[in-house]
Amino acid sequence: MISGMTSLHDIARTHLPAELAERWLALLRPGAHLVKATESEAVAGRLGGRPALPQGETWPVWPGHGPLSFVASVDCAAVPVGALDIVLPADGSLLFFYFDGQIDDGAAYVAADEPDTWAGARVVYVPAGVPVAECAVPVGLEAYPEVSLAVRVEPTAPDVWHPIMRAALPKDALDDGWPEEFTDALYDHSSGPGHRIGGHADPVQNPVEQEIAHGVLGADVGWDDPRVDEEAEHWVLLAQFDTDDDADMMWGDCGALYWLIRPQDLAERRFDRAMFTMQCC
Repeated sequence: MISGMTSLHDIARTHLPAELAERWLALLRPGAHLVKATESEAVAGRLGGRPALPQGETWPVWPGHGPLSFVASVDCAAVPVGALDIVLPADGSLLFFYFDGQIDDGAAYVAADEPDTWAGARVVYVPAGVPVAECAVPVGLEAYPEVSLAVRVEPTAPDVWHPIMRAALPKDALDDGWPEEFTDALYDHSSGPGHRIGGHADPVQNPVEQEIAHGVLGADVGWDDPRVDEEAEHWVLLAQFDTDDDADMMWGDCGALYWLIRPQDLAERRFDRAMFTMQCC
């Protein structure tokens, strides 16, 4: 069951004209929100701590820079995959690593439009049944405090400048801006860190799909080139990890980490082809 749908329906139908509200609601996608687990909730993942890697597999490293920090793990079997519109593995674990600047005091920066930096973020899929061992944290890194996460499947809305918004909604709806009462209600509806698997990304700046598309197409392609929006349509959010005080995670200035993937690569478990970007205020 998807929780929260009634609230978003109420917000849209209360603060938007009827036709615009229905068009906007048709763009909602279910996402697996990852929230701090209570004692009574099943644990579906965790922030921080030490990763359990397959025996014999080395800690991910960015060649020439150093080891990546362990950000989070997600137990795929604990995510209600049938409730999402992306094809996650039915079991196994996803581990997320990122070069967060601990080693070099932030000198190296991972950017979607700089291919030489792509090795600074990585997704590792560990199939169920593979022998694993909890790894010691490499010298120079400090593990983030461990925070257990539970899953709550809820609808997610696209960013106002997402390409699908421009395609689906009347141009004047975007040019004139959204009613302040609507955007305020959406802001109030969201609370706490925005960790999630699947659904729409919650960008801090521009649509993350466009950032990934621009990076894939190359720096010689302008941001206003129509190919950017075309390529953006081929990417979906795999995971988003927000700034989180409980885990002592601060991405830039109150930013978030995003991993995106093509649906075909996700279906084929080609997590090595996932792309990364980070946004902050």
